Amino acid sequence: MEQMVMSPSKRELFDVTGPIHLNNVDWSEPNQRRSIAASLIQGVYVLERDRQQKRIDHNALAPIWWQFFDFRLIQMLEDHVDSSIVGAIFEYQPINTNQDDHIPPESRPPKYVIAFRGSLFKPDTQLRDGKLGVKLPLNRLTHDTRYQTSLQAVQDVISRAGAQNVWLAGHSLGAAIALQIGKSAAREGFLIDAYLFNPPYPSIPIHKDGFQLASSLLIAGLSVALKGTNTHKNSSTNTEHYDPFTKLCTWIPNLFVNPYDPICCGYIGYFEHREKMKSWGVGGIERIAAKETLVSLVSGAFGRDNEALHLIPSAVLVKNLHPKKLEFKIAHGIHQWWAPDLNLHSQTYNFS
Repeated sequence: MEQMVMSPSKRELFDVTGPIHLNNVDWSEPNQRRSIAASLIQGVYVLERDRQQKRIDHNALAPIWWQFFDFRLIQMLEDHVDSSIVGAIFEYQPINTNQDDHIPPESRPPKYVIAFRGSLFKPDTQLRDGKLGVKLPLNRLTHDTRYQTSLQAVQDVISRAGAQNVWLAGHSLGAAIALQIGKSAAREGFLIDAYLFNPPYPSIPIHKDGFQLASSLLIAGLSVALKGTNTHKNSSTNTEHYDPFTKLCTWIPNLFVNPYDPICCGYIGYFEHREKMKSWGVGGIERIAAKETLVSLVSGAFGRDNEALHLIPSAVLVKNLHPKKLEFKIAHGIHQWWAPDLNLHSQTYNFS
């Protein structure tokens, strides 16, 4: 009996929904860098769909998603539990290999991009991806073999090529994995360019008044904690407890969020509300609550392993300000991030 072949989704077809307008890339242009990073992530999604649908050789739909931008696939990252493809390592191999050494680093293409897909709710992957999604608010992602395998792959590339030549990219659950890997690398002194799309904010979004105070206290606690680290440098207890967070201040990942996406919109409140804290001054912060309460809040938020996903000190936050409300599937999707006519608002937040 002949097996029925399913028609691919239009969203898998580069020529139909991909960033075909980027046929002459300017690597100094942030919008183009964002679009290419998103395209490579989509390539990982389609890689897994190719595997599920047994599309190989000339029937495979994934390669064009990276080949269009002169990348080649050098390694697929698999989940050891369900054998799905969750990430990929791409190497940039342009036709013209003559690179001008006078070009600043921020205007050069990366030598390697390590990209991670998000949850894929198909029969082969929905159970495993769903279980990982549950681990996010419990701060248990780093204990999972998918994360550990991904971390090792990134470390191998960094040791070979140098952190300055590597990009991290991820969408949704993949953004969570990339974010944690970036934090781990930053604590070791390696600052990697990161493009994180719709990263999950595993907390209640900061909108309602009832949650606003709790969030204010948490952010205030982080501020006091960091200042405390500088004030009490001779205290081994304080240094050991807060140093992991302090080391992250110079790492500035790019976060791409949509206000209509409940999974990632919490970052908007997290950063914008934190800016309000600065106007209060240290004295105002200390008047909110006693230092012991603030330290307790910070300790609880970080958990045993200092790994709370959403607690990052600095970031470039880019919002997709679509003129009308979007349905969840679109607001959380990866395809929005390479559209040529986006209305974006970008702001850099430095925790100091």
